[in-house]
Amino acid sequence: MSFNVRQTSEEIATLASKVLNDPNSSVKGKKLAGSALAQTHTDKQTGGDMETLASEVLRSEDSTEDEKSLAGSVLSQANKERT
Repeated sequence: MSFNVRQTSEEIATLASKVLNDPNSSVKGKKLAGSALAQTHTDKQTGGDMETLASEVLRSEDSTEDEKSLAGSVLSQANKERT
């Protein structure tokens, strides 16, 4: 099995924290933020469900820049055999 060693950067972790603490953030944004934070300083990889959500966010014209940044980070940490 292929293994992705990428981890969430401090910049994305800070953004994720901001999104999680903002009561106006979307559910999608909060899910992506939680996934990004879960992959900070660990060897965890993005799961299939989160890959799908991140892909949808990146393709959507309605997604915010913060959501797209989190989605890009989450996808970059995906299992290479699934991507």
